[in-house]
Amino acid sequence: MDTLTRRRFLIASGVAGGAAVLAGSAAIGWRDLAGHAAANPLPSGAKVLVVVTLYGGNDGLNTVVPYADPAYHGARPELAYTADEVIRLDPQLGLNPAMTGLAAQFRSGRLAIVNGVGYPNPDYSHFRSMDIWQTASPAEPVGTGWIGRWLDASGDDPVRAVNVGSVLPPLAVGSRCTAAALNPGGNRPLPQDFATGLTALAQQDRGDTPQDAMVTGCYRAEREVAATFASIRPAATGSVGGDDLAGQLDTVGRCVKAGVPTRVYAVDLGGFDTHADEKGTQQTQLGTLDTALSSFVTDMAGDPRGRGVVVLVYSEFGRRVAANASQGTDHGSAGPVLVAGVPVRGGRFYGEQPGLNDLDDGNLKYTVDFRTVYAELLERVLDADPQQVIGYAHEPLGLLA
Repeated sequence: MDTLTRRRFLIASGVAGGAAVLAGSAAIGWRDLAGHAAANPLPSGAKVLVVVTLYGGNDGLNTVVPYADPAYHGARPELAYTADEVIRLDPQLGLNPAMTGLAAQFRSGRLAIVNGVGYPNPDYSHFRSMDIWQTASPAEPVGTGWIGRWLDASGDDPVRAVNVGSVLPPLAVGSRCTAAALNPGGNRPLPQDFATGLTALAQQDRGDTPQDAMVTGCYRAEREVAATFASIRPAATGSVGGDDLAGQLDTVGRCVKAGVPTRVYAVDLGGFDTHADEKGTQQTQLGTLDTALSSFVTDMAGDPRGRGVVVLVYSEFGRRVAANASQGTDHGSAGPVLVAGVPVRGGRFYGEQPGLNDLDDGNLKYTVDFRTVYAELLERVLDADPQQVIGYAHEPLGLLA
């Protein structure tokens, strides 16, 4: 295959190995970013949104536990947590025993819990439901994510939104702009021949179609974004700066403290599809979330720029109320959403806890549309018009001070 044909094939497919990720349609170098940050850095108190996606469908009932409800114990007698096991937050609800750090954040007023979050006519497919959450379009599939549409409407700086990870989620893809993709393992340089290949793929050609030009721009941005953030990455030791959630959030924290003018970061944690032997698996995953997130929230609370950080934690759906025969739970509907940070009016619950005796074919009925949460974050954190970005009118929950 000749060079031009091979180049056009790779551009058209958007593939050039694991590091060739969709990153953004424009490029910015470290010198440009450092100069901008020196002249006009992210101001202390400016709000930054960190989106944490829990992939797999987290069991909300064993995360925020209705320990005082007999229907909860009756539906899952071996999976249910007793009143003595949970971390009680009020006379009805408590947190999973693995979530000691986040319980402390709740009590300190830096964590709010939104109960019963979902959408009409829930879909129980991982892929479709995650698509709904990431595009904010329950009624019909669309090709852009909710953060991507915010990017389309808010300018052309390629580091306004950054995904910490090598795969760009749909939430970060707009029609004209995408988030930058930052490899948290970026201290490990690419092999020279691979890096040279990416550089070649990034070259513009007069014969490129508009679609070709967008993808070549993404390749350029991948190289430039890697260079942009290299100066603030820690040495690759242990989990710091690594691919796990703690490493992802450590990278975000370093960027925030350095004054990088990014307004949205996306990170993720998988492993929540608990069809069998759920209790131990979920508790391990929630412990990972708890350690990483509670440390991050505390760290940000102690930094002038970090005090503007707001964290959203969600999953594509909850689980069915009743346990299955394998001591797990199957795909369900509504679940809790966590919102954390200094700007949050924490230490309280928002939305109505779904009733366990009023189910929809064994599933919880949602009480808060997830777009209500998004709308408030768009308006109060990103200074955006929710109607323009997600087309949704809402009554604010009052999550943010």
